[in-house]
Formats: sequence, structure tokens, C-alpha cells
Amino acid sequence: MTRLLILSLAAAGLLAGCSDPTATARYPIAPAPVAKALPDKLGQAELREVSLPQYASGQEIAWQTADGALRSSPDNIWADDPPRAVTLALARQISEISGATVIAEPWPLSDGPARRIEVRVAQLMARADGVLVLEGTYYVTPADLGGGRDLVRNFALSVPIEGEDKAAPGAIAAAQSRAVAMLAERIARLD
Repeated sequence: MTRLLILSLAAAGLLAGCSDPTATARYPIAPAPVAKALPDKLGQAELREVSLPQYASGQEIAWQTADGALRSSPDNIWADDPPRAVTLALARQISEISGATVIAEPWPLSDGPARRIEVRVAQLMARADGVLVLEGTYYVTPADLGGGRDLVRNFALSVPIEGEDKAAPGAIAAAQSRAVAMLAERIARLD
């Protein structure tokens, strides 16, 4: 019994030594603040949580290698849950650029939203060629069944990954933040 306890404590000590919390880097999705530049075409709108592909919704930052595979490392992770972070950043960017009131679901205000926005991302990838691609479809619908028209738009955005190391997590995070800002502008313009 004593021998088992000693072995268990030794194993726990070895595992604790392998886990260095300073080795893990966290990167935010944080588009730069913008000034209002577009007219408000949305009014009050609720943004549903953005749907991301599985490889883009995990904690680890993924990038594509020359062989076409997507790779990641537990040492480089997103600072927040990616669908939540993209949703909040997108809502903030649309609001700032257009003056609309775009809020991530659930709607917290007493007056309901006039519209609902849904974004389905088909691809959000740091490709091996040094370009981050953000592709998918967004939908804008009236919040109630009574009025307005539905809008469906596809988007395909490309952002160069800056820096010498195109697989560097900080460079990928910066490119993803720029891509989210570009998507926010597309949605605010409704084009």
C-alpha cells in the first residue's frame, strides 16, 4: 500500500512538472475600434452565435501546412471560446461602423430587435500560402413574421497573414481580427 502511494505521488509530481502554465499563450480575436462610417441599415438587430467549422471553433489555433493538413498546438490557444469571441467582435464592429444596435443573443433589452442576423462560416482558415480565408453566408431576417424581407448573402474574404512566419499564432489572430472587421462592414452595408 505504501509503495503504491509513493508511486502515485511520484507520477503526480512528474505530471505537474510537465505542465508549465507560462508555456501556453492566449490570443484574442480583437478587431480595432472604428469610427462610424456607414448609414444604419439594420436598426436594432440580434446576432445569433456565429457558426464556425469544427477546426475553427476549438481552443487551439489551427493553421494549414504545405501538405494540406490542419495543425494546432496546445501551447497556442484562443483567449476566449472562438464562436463567442467572433460573435461579440462582429456585433461590436457592426454597431460601431454603422451606428446600428447589434447585440449578440440573447436579446437583453425590453424592446425587441427589428431584425435577426445569422452568420454561418464554411471556412475560416490560415492557409499554407499565407492567406487567411473567411467564407460563408449571412442571413438578415425580420424579427417578427409580420414584415420585411429576408436577405441572404455569401461572402468570401481573404486577408494576408503578415510577418515572416505565416503560422505564427499572433499573426493568425491579427489576420482573423481583420477578416472579422471586413465581414462586419459587409453586413453593415447589406452587400
